[in-house]
Amino acid sequence: MPGDLLTASFPCDACRCAKLYSGNEAVPTFRPPKMEYLGHTQTATYMTGPRLGGSNTQTFLPSISTMQASYKANDTYPAPSPLRRSLTTLPWRPSTYYQTARVNPSSALVRSMPEPFSARNQLSELDNVKVPSVFAAARNAMYTRFSPNDWANSNQSNYLVSDKTRSAAERLRFDTVRLCRETDDKTKRTQSDVGKRLGERIGDISFWKTEVNHETDNMMTEIGALNEAKRILEKALQETENPLHISQECLYHREKRQGIDLVHDNPEKELIREVDIIKRCQDKMRNTVERANVQLGLNRAAQHELEKDEGDKFNALNLDNSCHQMRNNSRGLSFHNGIARVDHTVSVPESWAKFSNDNIQRSQSERAASRQMRNEIESVLNSCANEMWQEWNNVNVNLTKRCQESTDARNRLQTHLSKVLQEIFDMEKNIELIKKAIQDKEQPMQVAHSRLETRTHRPNVELCRDPVQHRLVSEVQEITETVESLQMKLRMAENALQELLRTKAALEQDLAIKNNSIFIDREKCLGMRKTFPMSPRIVSV
Repeated sequence: MPGDLLTASFPCDACRCAKLYSGNEAVPTFRPPKMEYLGHTQTATYMTGPRLGGSNTQTFLPSISTMQASYKANDTYPAPSPLRRSLTTLPWRPSTYYQTARVNPSSALVRSMPEPFSARNQLSELDNVKVPSVFAAARNAMYTRFSPNDWANSNQSNYLVSDKTRSAAERLRFDTVRLCRETDDKTKRTQSDVGKRLGERIGDISFWKTEVNHETDNMMTEIGALNEAKRILEKALQETENPLHISQECLYHREKRQGIDLVHDNPEKELIREVDIIKRCQDKMRNTVERANVQLGLNRAAQHELEKDEGDKFNALNLDNSCHQMRNNSRGLSFHNGIARVDHTVSVPESWAKFSNDNIQRSQSERAASRQMRNEIESVLNSCANEMWQEWNNVNVNLTKRCQESTDARNRLQTHLSKVLQEIFDMEKNIELIKKAIQDKEQPMQVAHSRLETRTHRPNVELCRDPVQHRLVSEVQEITETVESLQMKLRMAENALQELLRTKAALEQDLAIKNNSIFIDREKCLGMRKTFPMSPRIVSV
């Protein structure tokens, strides 16, 4: 480098000039450029030491490092003037402003320099040489350009930067294409996986929907069977009114028996027992009907849950089929902002399957209970029919036996009556007196008999064996005893005839009672009980 400090500042190309100063050597200080944003004009700050030996001090830009290194290697050519900063130039274009620098003659540069300051000494010898302005311009044009090495280095740097930029851009393009392909493949795989899962979900819904439909059909069949069994049971319950009515009618008719025949015999006991059995069977049937109604309600509730579940699955199946058929080119697609952040679900696959499984299990348990109820209905029908049939036969047997006993007693009474009549014929002389005594007691006897007969027309449960009834019966007996005592008192002498007449009357009365009892038991009671008025129904085949 020259020993003198060279400084220049040119506002434009027309004002280029060179001034040469002599003085002590100043050491330049280089400050690195500040980092600026891409697109801004880069700036650099340079500082130089003060020039010694001169009054005017100016600032010169030092040569760039590459140029300085190149001129150190080759001292034939001096360093060109550094690049002047211009705000109008781009950072990748060289500046059009240059500085002039003081150079040594070529003759001085050819000679070898024994010491470092030889160049400065020879430059001082040429201070007074006057160079024409044309040659000065040519010389300035020659030595103010960049060197070929700088040019080559600049091109090489541009090549490297271009290669690096292109490589980065190419990598970015490849990464972008790869990313686009990967995202497309990932999106397609995700959409395909969603479609596969939708298909699996549709299969699950179809399976459970089929199971629910099958169970619903079974439940409907069971409900129909239980309704039929309940109908048969209700009809049997209504039919029990016939044997109950017949038993009660038999009891009512037997209350019309008179005198001594109005006894609590075996037929009456069996009739009362038959009424109790029929009523107990009716209560059992009513209870069974009520429980069948409750079971029907439970069956219908289970059927309702199954039908509701079936309807929900039908709607869900249609919606999932619609989702499964959606494609990228389908119509009606739109954005729904925030739909993925809101969870509208209310169940998980486990609870979803458990819900349908619970409904099916509930329906199966209700169907099992319904089958058990139908079996119970059939058992109740059979047991009640058997009990009533058995008691019906017992009543008929006892009535038949009672009729036979009454017939035998009537026949014996008729025999005795014949004998008494024959004896009375022999005692005609006392007939008028006997008739008079009997006529005096006929009215009270008729009143008592009329009262008894009238009280037999009391309806239903009012036909009670109350004290009045007992008193009326005892009144008849008392009148009879009174007649007998009067006959005994009045006709002691004629005791035999009176006794015959009284016996005749008692026998006739007893015969009438027996005939009445036989008529009631044989014609009225057994006449109504020829056939059993109901038959057991078969609920299930």
